[in-house]
Amino acid sequence: MLRLENLSIEVGGKRILQNVNLHVREGEVCVLFGPNGSGKTSLLMTILGNPRYKVCSGRILFKGKDITDLPTQERVRMGMGIAFQNPAKLTNVNFAELLRYCATVGNKSEEEIHEYAKMLGIEGLLERKLNVGFSGGELKRSELLQLMLMNPDFVMLDEPDSGIDIDSMALIGKVINELLEREREKGERKKAGIIITHTGHILEHVSVDYGMILYRGRMIRVENPSDILEAISRDGYEEVYEECLKLSQN
Repeated sequence: MLRLENLSIEVGGKRILQNVNLHVREGEVCVLFGPNGSGKTSLLMTILGNPRYKVCSGRILFKGKDITDLPTQERVRMGMGIAFQNPAKLTNVNFAELLRYCATVGNKSEEEIHEYAKMLGIEGLLERKLNVGFSGGELKRSELLQLMLMNPDFVMLDEPDSGIDIDSMALIGKVINELLEREREKGERKKAGIIITHTGHILEHVSVDYGMILYRGRMIRVENPSDILEAISRDGYEEVYEECLKLSQN
């Protein structure tokens, strides 16, 4: 589904990531860990094609096609979707109008807009301006509603568990599982995705296949995300990364 090959990224002339490699197969979901400033969000923005993030070397393959130079809208048409950590507040955009556009992209109906909004508990926000006056939990639900309507094949979630209360966590986890087809048998899953998390709370509600640590501009794979998260909380990224690096080299 997605392959990053020796990807190096600059933002404003500053090198952010160096020779990053990542392979997410169809039906797989990986969780991405890393300290603040490690480049996790920058990586997602680059995958999405944000022009602010310059690819210096390497390439991005999506569904077997080199999309390194494709604009964002083409990547979205191919089946990419993202839920931002801090989505923009737009006073000139009506939420319901945006949802209708998302529904057109995902071939969803007007009825499904209201059905999903009701399920997420934000049906009362549809006639408001996009994200204006939304609480932290409502912002997360707004982003997930847009993704559900767009129905992308590859989903990127930037800290879906930040800024929400415990009661909302289970609901958001349920929606993410549905969005990523986590409830299906493994052989039937078609969608794939990347989840960024600092707290790891979302892992209590969403199953993932493996984890990645992004540290010092390098990416390393870990097989048990829950154990790694516990080790990071106890020992810090430096020690855990070095230990994982040794294991990968043996």
